[in-house]
Amino acid sequence: MAQLVKMLDYVSRYEQDLSRYTAQFIRLKRSQWERMKRQWDNGVDLAAWQQTDEGTEEAAAAAEGTQPKKRFFTLSRLLPFRKEETPEEEARFPAHEEELEFVPNLIQQPRSVQQLRKLYVDQLFHFQVKWASSTLTEWSNVDGGYLRDRLLKELLGRLPDSFLVFYYPVLKLKKAPVELEVIMLTPVECLCITVMTGKNGSVFTGSGDRFWAEKIGDKESRLLNPMISLNRMTKIIASLFSAAELDFPIRKVLLTKDSYLDFTSAAHDIVQVDRRNFDKWTEKLKAVSVPMKSKQFKAAQTILSVCQTTAASRLFDPRQQGGEQP
Repeated sequence: MAQLVKMLDYVSRYEQDLSRYTAQFIRLKRSQWERMKRQWDNGVDLAAWQQTDEGTEEAAAAAEGTQPKKRFFTLSRLLPFRKEETPEEEARFPAHEEELEFVPNLIQQPRSVQQLRKLYVDQLFHFQVKWASSTLTEWSNVDGGYLRDRLLKELLGRLPDSFLVFYYPVLKLKKAPVELEVIMLTPVECLCITVMTGKNGSVFTGSGDRFWAEKIGDKESRLLNPMISLNRMTKIIASLFSAAELDFPIRKVLLTKDSYLDFTSAAHDIVQVDRRNFDKWTEKLKAVSVPMKSKQFKAAQTILSVCQTTAASRLFDPRQQGGEQP
């Protein structure tokens, strides 16, 4: 599952320590899945995970063959096989911090491992949005529409853990905010993605003109040439990499998940993704088995360093007591 590093101008935990949180996300995702899968295999009612009564804990512990433990809503307390931290690690990561607070809240008992995995990924997606919009001390007011954003959910859910996603980040350049679109950092390249949202089954007809056409049946509408924003975004990212003396390939992508692209005059360096090849494109990306690279981290840090953040303190907002989103 790809990692949501930055979304709009929301405060993100990745801004605090990119390498730390990318590694922690991978560890908690794998370990929590292993625990869920083991308990499901042993017949434990996972829908009871949200309960805190001792009977539920004892039943789960008995199924796993372990001693019952007190249940808290932090992953560090949930995982009985979590390795002990060294004094150095404890000093760096204080025990009272709540970075690992992901506990799946299942409302039904999965009937198959496929359903279990889907429910798990759905829960993990909400957790990702939380990490990309809050820290231990600050929070940003998330537009609820992003929790229902099908494209965001599919991109994160389909792609590997080693992919870092910036979703419509706001950059502060020359004291002015600049809104970009989707930036995806793979271990080997940066994908600048312009998303075209059209009606289901419509056709986007492209050209070198200032406006394109979207056609569906006998109806036709005009839209601004998406290559304008794509070229602008690519130029900005390239200039940031150049200033950081970073040699990291950049690829342009035009994407429309539910429509068709008819852009025969596109330059050879433009990747066109529409409803005909969206699945094939994501499968190709998913096949990238390269681990995270130092250049990828430097690229992400370079972008994060100029991202704008709008957030409020948890200390002065009663809605945020206990770390909950509004």
